[in-house]
Amino acid sequence: MRSSSSPLPGLLLVLSATTGLVDAVSVLGLGKVFTANMTGNVVFLGFAAVGTPGFAVKPYLVALLTFLIGALVAGRIGQSLGKRPLRQWLLAAAGIEGGLLGLAAICALASAPWIDAIIALTALAMGFRNATIRMLKVPDLTTTVLTLTLTGIAADSPLAGGTGPNLPRRIAAVASIFAGAAAGALMVTHWGLALPLALAAGMVVLGTMLCVAHPAAALVHNP
Repeated sequence: MRSSSSPLPGLLLVLSATTGLVDAVSVLGLGKVFTANMTGNVVFLGFAAVGTPGFAVKPYLVALLTFLIGALVAGRIGQSLGKRPLRQWLLAAAGIEGGLLGLAAICALASAPWIDAIIALTALAMGFRNATIRMLKVPDLTTTVLTLTLTGIAADSPLAGGTGPNLPRRIAAVASIFAGAAAGALMVTHWGLALPLALAAGMVVLGTMLCVAHPAAALVHNP
């Protein structure tokens, strides 16, 4: 399925925005821990390991371990659904990810938010998503990290002697995560943790429903 005829890029931009929402919750509301991007957690875990004030080992271990579990489960599901029509795979993935984020939103409604549970549920969801996106292999749309995307914008630009391939898609990916983070920060600051988590869950499910309505989603995905 060529990317030009695929509904996936649009869906992955929606999912990129949810990454900003989830990271706003985790960094601003859960105590300087990432649940969508694990690089930061490895760095913070290193800080915690040597007793740096303000950093504790437990939340980073919870995030890393549950992220890995989510990725493992997604790998197993991808092996079983990857050769079926794309819509079956996407609907299963959306149900799992949306359900985990919805449960996290419920945990956030408690009078004293269940921090460890929210970390675990959101990291599970993001690990599941990262593994699924990795198997879908859509260029420049990882939905959770931007280091290679930003590198490509500069390194492949005409100033560097390149042709700037996929530039609109790369810029859109950066803008989506930025917008999600900004909106998530406002929600966390003014309305708490549950709203951005519930919104992220809804965006995952609704975005996927719109994607699978595309005729190309009835085909087997061949990256």
